[in-house]
Amino acid sequence: MLPVVLVGAAAAHYLRAIPTAGSDIALDLTLGAVGAILGIACGLTTRLRRDETGAVLARAGVAAAILWIAGIGSRTVFALYSSHGGGAAIERFSIAHDITSAQAWVAALVLMALAEVIARLATIRLRAHQQPRAQVSTAQVAVEN
Repeated sequence: MLPVVLVGAAAAHYLRAIPTAGSDIALDLTLGAVGAILGIACGLTTRLRRDETGAVLARAGVAAAILWIAGIGSRTVFALYSSHGGGAAIERFSIAHDITSAQAWVAALVLMALAEVIARLATIRLRAHQQPRAQVSTAQVAVEN
């Protein structure tokens, strides 16, 4: 739940007003969908198992880590690009696609992160709920008695 709380706090801070003019909503939906797809894929590639008490344990493998890093990395690269020489290219792209402000990009990137975290958590929770309970064999019962 910690990632949801952290991204939720960032969303509360950065999303005071979500721009809705021009293609801003389309940008939000597109990056939100990308985040959700990355989150679902990450959740599907996370290994789940039950321990001896019946609790479900999750372990992210290489594929899940790569997907998670792709989401975080893409947002980080965009931020670095925008502040280290890419601002003019982003501005031209924004004008060409009717994106109204820098705040529209901020909102879309925060929504992408929020969608990624929530989709990953929801996918893992759903998969955990579907994990079969351990079956006690008659040999185990005989040994325990």
